[in-house]
Amino acid sequence: MSKYTPVDDALHAYLLRHRTPDDALLEELQEETRTLMGRRAVMQIAPEEGTLLALLVASIGAQSVVEIGTFTGYSALCMARALPPGGKLLACDVSEEYTAVGRRYWQKAGVADRIELVLGPAADTLRALPESTRFDFGFIDADKSNYITYYEEILKRLRPGGLIAIDNVLWNGQVIKEADQTDDTRGIRAINAHVAADRRVQSVMIGVSDGITLARKLG
Repeated sequence: MSKYTPVDDALHAYLLRHRTPDDALLEELQEETRTLMGRRAVMQIAPEEGTLLALLVASIGAQSVVEIGTFTGYSALCMARALPPGGKLLACDVSEEYTAVGRRYWQKAGVADRIELVLGPAADTLRALPESTRFDFGFIDADKSNYITYYEEILKRLRPGGLIAIDNVLWNGQVIKEADQTDDTRGIRAINAHVAADRRVQSVMIGVSDGITLARKLG
C-alpha cells in the first residue's frame, strides 16, 4: 500500500504553518527581495527550504560549506547562521547587483565574517580551489544546464559523509513534460538521472518547495 499523501494547497499551507517561523531579519530580506527584484524574486529559495538547509548544516556539524548561486543572500544567511564559530561558507555567484543585497544582511546578522563571496563563473571558482579543499556541505541553485558540472566539482572536494543539496529538481513540474526541451529543463533531467545512477552517493529526492535532491557521499 502506498504511503504517499497527496498534498493540495490546503495541506501544503498546513505544512508551512508547522515549522519554526522565520525571524524578523529573514522576513525583512524576503520583503526587500520582493520589492527590489519584482518577478525575479522567484529566484529566492522558499523560507521552508532555508529552514531545511540550516537544519542539515547544523545536523551534520558542517564547518565548511559551498553554495553555487547566492542571489540576494537568503540561503547563505540561513546556512551561515547554522555554522559553528570558525565555520566558513564559500558563496559563488556572477551578480554584484544581487549579492550586494545579501552582503548588507550578512552584516546585520553578524555572519559576514563566515561568508566568502566570489564573483565569477562558479565552475572556474571551484576548479581554482587547492586540491586539499574539503567541504562538508554543498548547495547548488544556479544555471541548470551546468548542474552536473557543479555537482562533480563539489563531490570531488566533499568529505565522506558530506551532503550535497540540489535545488529545483522538479522544475515546476516541467521535468516530466517531454515536450519541454529547453536547456534548463534538459539540465534538470540530466542531473536527476546522473545522481540517481551515481553509486558514489546515497540520494533521495524530496518534495520541499520546487523539489530538492539530497546526496550523501559514501566511502
